Amino acid sequence: MANYAAEDVKKLREKTGSGMMDCKKALDETDGNFEAAVELLRVKGAKDVGKREGRNASNGIVSGAVTNNSEGSFVEVNCETDFVAKTEDFIALGDKVAKLILQEKPKDVEALMNLELDGKKVQQVLDEANAHMGEKIEIKRFAQFSGGYVSLYLHKPDPSLPAGIGALVQLASENEQVAKDLAQQIAAMAPLYLSREDVPADVIEAEKRVAEQTAREEGKPEAAISKIVEGRVGSYFKDFCLLEQAWVRDNKKTIANLLSENGVEVKNFARYKVGQS
Repeated sequence: MANYAAEDVKKLREKTGSGMMDCKKALDETDGNFEAAVELLRVKGAKDVGKREGRNASNGIVSGAVTNNSEGSFVEVNCETDFVAKTEDFIALGDKVAKLILQEKPKDVEALMNLELDGKKVQQVLDEANAHMGEKIEIKRFAQFSGGYVSLYLHKPDPSLPAGIGALVQLASENEQVAKDLAQQIAAMAPLYLSREDVPADVIEAEKRVAEQTAREEGKPEAAISKIVEGRVGSYFKDFCLLEQAWVRDNKKTIANLLSENGVEVKNFARYKVGQS
């Protein structure tokens, strides 16, 4: 039997990001030689990168960067487990990618993959992270705003993990407190649109159909159904349109009221929650 202790397995997991059983097998195969086990896991990781394509990267981190509150970037980097998500290497990867987006302003994820990061294409950096950490690592989405006043808010739903929810908001003019309040509102209340005018027509029609069918199944009077549908669609706007949401700090005010009182206009916003499209 190879000569190693539970502490060696733990240390190997922390260094490589590999699973517990993989670490035990590596130590068994190398007779407890720690450095040889690290090498073995790195080689195995490189061979297994292609096999991870079908696996689910539903954990990860939301990272962001802001320069002089005039431009900001925001990215979700995904992995398979929260164990890898909280490692220093993974967190550093998220920060580097966010800064690269801010600097180069790629138009989409494909363009981002072809940018250079530390002398290599981002895709190659991710492939090497796959091999090193033993998990599927990917970037699904990012946002980048330039101009006006930009504010970033990152939230840790679990204090033991890195930020898993975040919001990036762009105002037409500077107002630090309102920008901060809005970023926190967006992170907490998850609006999908800025105003009801931004909601696609097919989404509204779907809400109307659901509201009508629900009202009929509830046995509501035919004469009342149109009003019920109107009310339920209105509730949808209040839930998912930022301007119509109640402000979390004072639910007697809507976000539109808050903006009007401060003479501020929202130009754009983005909200990401790790693993949630």
